[in-house]
Amino acid sequence: MSHLEAILIGIIQGLTEFLPVSSSGHIELSKAIFGTELEEGLLFTVVLHAATALSTVVVFRKDLLQIIRGLFQFKWNEETRFSLFVVISMIPAAIVGLTLEEQIEKLFDKNVLLVGCMLLLTGLILFISDRIEKSKTDAVSTPIAIVMGLVQAIAILPGISRSGSTIATGVLMGFNRSKAARFSFIMVLPLIAGAALKKFMDYMEADTASTGLAVDVMSLGFIAAFLSGVIAIRWMIKLVERSQLKWFAVYCLLAGVASIAWSLSS
Repeated sequence: MSHLEAILIGIIQGLTEFLPVSSSGHIELSKAIFGTELEEGLLFTVVLHAATALSTVVVFRKDLLQIIRGLFQFKWNEETRFSLFVVISMIPAAIVGLTLEEQIEKLFDKNVLLVGCMLLLTGLILFISDRIEKSKTDAVSTPIAIVMGLVQAIAILPGISRSGSTIATGVLMGFNRSKAARFSFIMVLPLIAGAALKKFMDYMEADTASTGLAVDVMSLGFIAAFLSGVIAIRWMIKLVERSQLKWFAVYCLLAGVASIAWSLSS
């Protein structure tokens, strides 16, 4: 992998991880179009996951510090309540990821038709949620955490945007737009960190350390993913607050149609 490829892949990962266009879907489309594997080795996957996790920590550092301080008070407070809802939201995706790993991996094999169909679904969800005018609550609740968690698990499918689908679900359930975006990005942080750790363990067990990418290549990918991730998160929050997800809805619909056409013609 060249330096330029590492930078481009890092940017794609950082932007699509948080913008509502599906990072996994775009990775699969790129593999099919260019006929190559974009992620060379498990270690580079770990590096990209670590970069996007760090971008989340940086953007929400004040929120995370407040949560940590609240937890160390060892009493039932707003921070403890919020943390409990994050844990609840993680459960469905964790179960799916741990029990259906092999079946899921088969879906991530240049399956352009599936990606196209899921992009159409993502576009539809974004379009509908953008038309919701008023929120009913500013606080996350058990039903919201459970449903957003279930949607997050479904979003493992390539082509369904995790951030877009979870935020849209929260908004459709009456959750405040900016609060829904904040909860969506924080609730995925433990999963990203867990995925990075698991990939790293797989890498160590596979005895492929000697065939890993050069340090400079991985560093460029990390920096590109981190910086683009920070930009994407901040941009996404503003777009959600202004009800401007419809432009991403249009993009997903067009990309979905193009993907399906590509699949059927190839």
